[in-house]
Parts: sequence; C-alpha cells; structure tokens
Amino acid sequence: MSDVRFLLDENVNPLYRRELLRREPTLTVWRVGDPGAPPEATLDPEILLWCDQHEFVLITNNRKSMPVHLETHLGEGRHVPGILAISDKIGVSQTVEDLLLIASIVSADEIRDQLVYLPLR
Repeated sequence: MSDVRFLLDENVNPLYRRELLRREPTLTVWRVGDPGAPPEATLDPEILLWCDQHEFVLITNNRKSMPVHLETHLGEGRHVPGILAISDKIGVSQTVEDLLLIASIVSADEIRDQLVYLPLR
C-alpha cells in the first residue's frame, strides 16, 4: 500500500470505511466527525484546509460544489493531497475496488491538487 490516507466526507456512507478496512486493514481511513478529524457540519472549504494541513485525501460524493471549492482553495495558493469524488450511482464494491487501487499504486503527489472522479473505468 502507498502512504495515502483517506478522509471520508460525513455524507459518504460509513459502509465505505468498513469495506476499505475489511479489505485492507493497514489503510488509514478517517471520517469527518471522528476524533482528530474535522467535526460534523464543517464547511467544505475548512475540510480542504484540514486535508492540506494533515495530508489526507478527501473522499466525497459532492460532485456539484466541490470543484468550485477546490478552485477557490487552489486560487488562494493552497494545496490539497487530492479529492476523490465517488458516485452514488456506482455500487459500493466497485468504488471500494477503485479506492483500493488508488491506495495501492498512487504516490501521494500523483493526485495532489486534483479532483478525480470515480469510477475509474
């Protein structure tokens, strides 16, 4: 596994974390609201700041406003280790496969400052 660490947006089904950790227990997968993570109801721009400071890749299902938040974030000279936008229209199993693939082959810098839409194929 790579050194990628994931932060799940609070609106992402907790099943994703359970399945990721069941399949790869060495992964670091936190969720908004967990101890040490941003509290629930944290605004997206603040979550991006937290991800930048703590080197976590954000997993979100917010495909509508997240591109705007990322553009603003980057425009302010900030960075983010990456954002993975999952689709609720794709099954959990396929999404978990894609996330595990990313965690296994992607170095931390390869998705830096990028928004990657899943599914990969």
